[in-house]
Amino acid sequence: MPFDRRSLCLLVAVFLSFFCAFSGAHAALAPKGNGYAYYAIGDLKAPTPGKVEPGAMLMGGGDWVDKAFAWLSAKAGHGHILILRASGAEDLQEDWYRRIGGVASVETIVFSARDASSNADLLARVRRADGIFLAGGDQSNYVRYWKGTPMQAALNDHVRAGKPIGGSSAGLAVLGAHVYGAMDGGSVTSPEALADPLGPAVTLVEDFLHLPFLAHVVTDTHFAARDRLGRLLAFIARERTEGDRAAIGIGVDERTALCIDGRGQGQVFTSRNGFAWVVTPAGQPAQAKAGQALGFADVRVVGVGPQSRLDLTNWHIEKPAFQAVARVDQGKLQLHGEQPVVLAIHGGAGVEKAGMTPQSEAQARAALELALRRGYEQLRQGRPAMDAVTAAITSLEDDPLFNAGRGAVFTHDGRNELDASVMDGATLAAGAVAGVHRVKNPVLLARAVMEHSSHVMLMGDGAEQFASEQGVSLVDPTYFRTERRWQELQQALKQENKQASALKEGLRHFGTVGAVARDDQGRLAAGTSTGGMTNKRYGRVGDSPVIGAGTYADVNCAVSGTGWGEYYLRVSAARDICMRMGREGASASEAGRAVINEEIPGMGGDGGAIVLGRDGEVALPFNTEGMYRGWVGADGVPHVAIYREDPLVLPAPSH
Repeated sequence: MPFDRRSLCLLVAVFLSFFCAFSGAHAALAPKGNGYAYYAIGDLKAPTPGKVEPGAMLMGGGDWVDKAFAWLSAKAGHGHILILRASGAEDLQEDWYRRIGGVASVETIVFSARDASSNADLLARVRRADGIFLAGGDQSNYVRYWKGTPMQAALNDHVRAGKPIGGSSAGLAVLGAHVYGAMDGGSVTSPEALADPLGPAVTLVEDFLHLPFLAHVVTDTHFAARDRLGRLLAFIARERTEGDRAAIGIGVDERTALCIDGRGQGQVFTSRNGFAWVVTPAGQPAQAKAGQALGFADVRVVGVGPQSRLDLTNWHIEKPAFQAVARVDQGKLQLHGEQPVVLAIHGGAGVEKAGMTPQSEAQARAALELALRRGYEQLRQGRPAMDAVTAAITSLEDDPLFNAGRGAVFTHDGRNELDASVMDGATLAAGAVAGVHRVKNPVLLARAVMEHSSHVMLMGDGAEQFASEQGVSLVDPTYFRTERRWQELQQALKQENKQASALKEGLRHFGTVGAVARDDQGRLAAGTSTGGMTNKRYGRVGDSPVIGAGTYADVNCAVSGTGWGEYYLRVSAARDICMRMGREGASASEAGRAVINEEIPGMGGDGGAIVLGRDGEVALPFNTEGMYRGWVGADGVPHVAIYREDPLVLPAPSH
C-alpha cells in the first residue's frame, strides 16, 4: 500500500526520533534563519548529578585544554552545558560530550542576529543551563548581539546564581569588567595600541558581563603567541586614564586556561607550557593622550603557571612562574626582570688528583670559566635561564676534556653513545635524548624535543631523524673519536676479565656535564649531557637523560647530577632534592647533602650534583675526591674549583 505525504512525514519523524534516542543527538531546532541555530546532544531532561558551584574558566584560545573543561564540567555538577557562539555549528558540543565527557548534555546556540537575544526559548535555555561556555570567534559580535538585551541580563543572572561560566579567545575577551571589543572590525596589534592608546583602534566596552573577582580586569588572549603584552598595557592605560584608575590586566596564553573557583582561588591548566599573565601597574600612565604614544612605568608582570596559585581576593601569587617589570617609553615596550642572575655548572664528579697534571688542571679550569662566561652572556642579555643552560653545556660538550659531546667515551663495541636532557622549571617542560651517535651537541637536541615535539624522550635512530628535521647539527661518528678515550677503552678491555676494585668499578660510571641557572625573571632551568660509561654494553642508559634522576627543575629548584647513574635512577635523585626543598622547606645545601652525601652513599653509590634554589642559593655537593664545578653571578666573574679542598665561596641567597 503506497504512502501518502502525511504518512511519509510521520515515518521520517519516527526515524529521526529513534536515531536521536540511540545516538544522544538532537537535530537543530532552527539551523537557518530566526537569527540563530540550535543544536543539542545528550539527555536534556536528566537531573543534574552533582552540586553546581560558581567558577570562571579563562582560556586563551587554541586547542582545548581538557583538564580545564573537566574542571568546568565538575563546577556545573556534571549536568547541562550550554555553548554560545556567533559562528560555527555543533562541532564543539560533539567534542565536549563524546570525548571529554562527564556531562548529561551539551546544547549550542549559534547567534547570527541581535533579534535572537530576545527569543523566549533561548533565554529559557540559558536560565536552565548548569554551566555556560562562550566560544571563540569575533567578540564584537557578542557585544553587538547581546549588549542591552535580555540575553545580557540572563548571562549576568546565571553568574549571580552561582553557576560557572567560561570562555576561550573571543569568549574570554568579554568576561572581564572592561572588554576589548574590536568594534572597528579589526584586531589592534601591540605596536598600534602603544602608538595611540586613546585612539579609535582601542575600542573598549563597559558594563557588559559582571564576574566575581574581575571587577577591574581587562582580559586578553593568544597572549605570548601574538605578542599582546603591549596592547594589554594600552588597554589598561586607557582605562586608568578615562575611568577605572584601579584597572589591571590578565592575559592568557594559547592552550592554557586560568580557572577561578568561588573563593577566588585561581589555578592554571595548560597543554603547551603556557601561563596566565597578571599585569598590575604601580600607578597611572605618565603619558596617555589621544594621538600620542604611551608612556607607562613600573608595571608588574607576573606569570601564573601550573605550579602557581593566584588569590584574586588580594592578587597574591604563590610560586610565580616568573616576575618582571614592564616600562613603555614613547610607545616602545621594555620588559626586564629584577632577580640577580646565577649560573652553576659541573664537568663531572669522580676526579682524582692521581690522574691529573698541572696542565690538565689548568685546561679544566679554563674550560669551566669559558662555559660560565658563555652562559652568563645569555643571562646578561636578559635571555631565559634555558638559554644560559644550553650555552654552558654546549661549551662543555665541545671540549674533549669532558665526557660529553666531543669527549664522549667508547662503548664495549667501540662506539660513542650520547645522552642529554633539559628541563624548564617554570613550565615543567622537559626533553631528552638517549643513545645518539651523530648529534654534535645532544643538549640542543634535547631542547628541540622539549620545544618542538609532544614527547619527552627520543632515542637512537629516531632521535637522529628528528635532529635532521629540526636542523640540529649531525656529524660523522669519527668526530667523537679522541685518542685519550680510545685508550681508556683499550685499558678497560684488558682489565675486563680481571678482578677490579669496587672503587674502579664506581669510577667507570663518572663523567657528565651539567648546568643550572636562574634568569632575571626568576625562572629556573637545568640540563645534563654525557657520553655514558667506558666499555658499557647492551645499550645501557644511565641517569643523565632521565628526567627526575639526572635532571630536574621546578619553580623551587634546579638540579643536574653526575655520578653512578644506577643509584641516581633508583632514588630519582634530582627530583628527590627538589621535593625536599619544595615540600619540606630544606635549603639547597641541606637537600643536596641529604641525597648526595647520605642517601646515595648509603646504598653504595658515588657522585655529585649542582643544586640551585629559587632564592639563588647554590649548593655543589659531591662525595668523591673532586668534581669539576663552578658558578657565576650578576657580576659576571667566574668561580671554579676541582678538588674538595679548593676554596670556593658560594653566593648568598637572594630573593
